[in-house]
Amino acid sequence: MARILALDYGTRRTGIAVTDELKLIASGLTTVETPSLIKFLEDYFQKENVERVLVGEPKQMDDTPSESEVHIQEFLKKFAEKFPEMPLERVDERFTSKMAFQTMIDSGLGKKKRRNKALVDEISATIILQSWLYK
Repeated sequence: MARILALDYGTRRTGIAVTDELKLIASGLTTVETPSLIKFLEDYFQKENVERVLVGEPKQMDDTPSESEVHIQEFLKKFAEKFPEMPLERVDERFTSKMAFQTMIDSGLGKKKRRNKALVDEISATIILQSWLYK
């Protein structure tokens, strides 16, 4: 059985979440410095059976692409060159950062831990994955 991996791509850091092998539970995996992302994925794909990758698609409220889409498109080209056989899907990621921050508040994390942008990115990736799983 294979996992599904989700990415909340950012220019500095990328949050990563993954399902269990039965594809029932979405869990935060880690946050990786974006320049190291392709290498991280290469290593991860060698260790784990991944059947598809989901990449957040940032959109404005009027459905136009966000400013960061330019950077994501550059990553998608590199990804397709490095992993041509890996299916990739885009998932609307509007409000995931706000939802991630609210999740941190709801779970009782203190202010200092809520400032951890890497944790917000990881939780955002988990929300992207959950939205795809439960649609």
